[in-house]
Amino acid sequence: MIKILTKISLLFILAIYISSCNAVKRVPDDKFLLTENEITVDGEEIKDAGVYSQLYQRPNPKIPVLGIPFGLHIYNMADPQPDSTYIKWLNKKPKRKERLESFISKKQVDEIGNSYIGFNKWLEKSGDAPVIVSEEKTNKSLERIKAWYSKRGWFNTKGDYEVIPDSNKKKRASVKYDITRYKPYFIDSISKEITSPAVDSIFEDTKNNTFIKKGKQYAATDFENEVARLNIQFRNSGLYYFDQSYIRFEADTVNTGHKANIKYLIPDRKITIGDTTFTEPFRVHKINQVRIVTDYSFNNRNRKWGDSAVYNGYQLFSYDELKYRPKAITDALSITPNTIFKDIDRTLTYNQINDLRIFKYPNISYQNDPQDSTGTGLIATVLLSPKKKYSAGVDFDVIPIPSPIQQFGIGFNSRFQIRNVFRGAEIFEVSGGGSIGSSKDAGDNESSFFNISDVGANVKLTIPRFLFPFNTDKIIPKYMSPNTSISAGINAQNNIGLDRQNFNTIFNYSWKPSKFKTYQFDLVNLQFVRNLNAENYFDVYKNSFNQLNDIANTIENQNPGALDPNDYSLNADNEIVLTIPDGANNFITNISNFTNLQENIETINVINERRERLTENNLIFSSAFTWTRDTRANIFDNNFSRLRWRLETAGNLLSAISNVAGFERNDDGNFEALGVEYSQYVKGETEFIKHWEVGNDAIFAIRAFGGIAVPFGNSNSIPFIKSYFAGGANDNRGWRAYDLGPGSSGSIDEFNEANLKIALNAEYRYTILGAFKGAFFIDSGNIWNVLDNVEDEASSFTSISDISELAIASGLGLRYDFGFFVLRFDVGFKTYDPARKEGARWFKDYNFSNAVYNIGINYPF
Repeated sequence: MIKILTKISLLFILAIYISSCNAVKRVPDDKFLLTENEITVDGEEIKDAGVYSQLYQRPNPKIPVLGIPFGLHIYNMADPQPDSTYIKWLNKKPKRKERLESFISKKQVDEIGNSYIGFNKWLEKSGDAPVIVSEEKTNKSLERIKAWYSKRGWFNTKGDYEVIPDSNKKKRASVKYDITRYKPYFIDSISKEITSPAVDSIFEDTKNNTFIKKGKQYAATDFENEVARLNIQFRNSGLYYFDQSYIRFEADTVNTGHKANIKYLIPDRKITIGDTTFTEPFRVHKINQVRIVTDYSFNNRNRKWGDSAVYNGYQLFSYDELKYRPKAITDALSITPNTIFKDIDRTLTYNQINDLRIFKYPNISYQNDPQDSTGTGLIATVLLSPKKKYSAGVDFDVIPIPSPIQQFGIGFNSRFQIRNVFRGAEIFEVSGGGSIGSSKDAGDNESSFFNISDVGANVKLTIPRFLFPFNTDKIIPKYMSPNTSISAGINAQNNIGLDRQNFNTIFNYSWKPSKFKTYQFDLVNLQFVRNLNAENYFDVYKNSFNQLNDIANTIENQNPGALDPNDYSLNADNEIVLTIPDGANNFITNISNFTNLQENIETINVINERRERLTENNLIFSSAFTWTRDTRANIFDNNFSRLRWRLETAGNLLSAISNVAGFERNDDGNFEALGVEYSQYVKGETEFIKHWEVGNDAIFAIRAFGGIAVPFGNSNSIPFIKSYFAGGANDNRGWRAYDLGPGSSGSIDEFNEANLKIALNAEYRYTILGAFKGAFFIDSGNIWNVLDNVEDEASSFTSISDISELAIASGLGLRYDFGFFVLRFDVGFKTYDPARKEGARWFKDYNFSNAVYNIGINYPF
């Protein structure tokens, strides 16, 4: 508690210091610090972010909620003339300089001065210079606002501005912009002047898709979109020499009654040869030849071909022996011989070559075919530069507080990759990885610090086409980059005493129907989970053992001698402690021998059911389909959405075989395969993520997730590895991983999991100072049991009213952006805890002593 109070006191002192800083200390006496912009349009104040984005000057960014311009205060802390200040200090007292130089040397004295200068420059660079009201920039802002409305049809917009000094604080002022709009212009007649017959024909065929429509209010963006649309259409219809500079518009607005008469102007192609310029109509071009160089490099450019091949009209060349089967390369090209030129084919080819992952970014060019007498033939040349055939890598990572049992861990991953392993652009990968960790709750109390391990190895073959009995090109064309992957792996866990092994094999198809969509179909996903040390269960899951042991003490106290002395020992308080595993197992087995135990039978059955479920071997034979739509263009795109849904089924094929073949059921009434009851279930989940850039380098992000797994047929519960958990650095940050739920049960187990999950997250991210980022977040969610063998009402979702058991956490975060990754530190507070009694769930543990501190890499979503 003393440490917490000390931290709070330091934060309080820092806040007082910053708030007491003079924000205008670097503002000249005859100038003003800009504190606010206000825009009124037709007499009403507006908050349109699009209009405010036109302003050249905006107030210094402030930390949300606190309202402190932190960056400005950092800037003001810097000495504006550090060199003269240091020299002045050095010579302020007689002989100070001489004494310092004799004590640490002249070079060190100069170095101290350089450090002082460098530190102050760093403060200025890291901070935000005061935004001083500028008449020039204010005038430019006004003109940009007027232009913004002019582009939307208000051609006669007028405006003015006023600088309003703050009457309470000196050298501060706001700027108010006053805009008056008049009647907007609307599109009236639309005509054209197109001289090339080929252009005119394509234009007529697609004019119904125009952005410029009669009766619509004039908008410059419509004309920009129309230029882009036509350019794409022409370039993808064979007009190789066309570009958007040929598309112009003429707008007549003189004496038209606020109507704009629009005319398309598209002239013939202009050709310049030497000093002579002439025009000729645009013509449709076609691809006569496609030439592919499979091992191009700058050093090879003047060498003679060492090998060549012709396949389906494609010509392939190699300076050395051709190392690829022609079909493997041509399948990745959308540029096709004897077809009309389409610019989109070049883009698709770029993407498909990159998807192969065996070549560097390709070089694609077109030249006129000198043997084509019509002058419309083109030769496409694709230069491919292979990546290294072999590559390897190793990564390490620290795993801070990944679970309630594992307090610390170090992860590692290694990979070895062979490209073009069978001359068909295949990629063969061998990877290995895992982690070692520390646990205070492991069964062996005398074990070393690193007493948990999780290691595995995997082999994977990726083939850049579908392995299927018949040709699928008409269903899934090659521009969708179809892939087949086959993988097999093994994983071994020293899982806090249980020691689990996991074997898996996956046969998978994936393809991309569009730029933003990705489909994945796991035709076969076979997984076998084997628990080696099931007898250590009660050593690991102490909560279950303590419940069982308490019941055993109750029975022995009520009926002395009821328990077999071989099944327990006595502790220092003369209390019974069941031996593990025999004593605990025997007590569960012989529970029916005891009388007056009805109130505890259910608890013991729940403990035993959970033990059997978490220690049983699992055989999972599943198929799954995953659909993803991600509009993010690149890592710098801050306005995007991502929607994913997945449907998985398991055990249906094995069930059909078992029924048809007439296999016998075991004592539990279930079928077995390879000596294990196979799992049968259906699992569906969906996730939606949306990011908005809200100005001042701030981002608002949300996530919604829902998932359910329902057992049926051969199963009455979901395998532990397929169940859901809640809490943790990437989920509900007010609870540690596996600590939340199920429902309102109060997380009575070390690992709390269930088969239904809802998670909702919202986060506001902002810049504090340079690479330091801050965040405020609200997380909500929980897990429940539904349609399985769990009967505990507090853990189950039985009606829509159980939505009230959604736990809510709120908190704040500090992040540092290294550029290639983000180091994240979040503090989550339990805001609404469904495990508490109704009426006492809000803000009861909302304090630092009950806060959860999360460390993570990159953003949670």
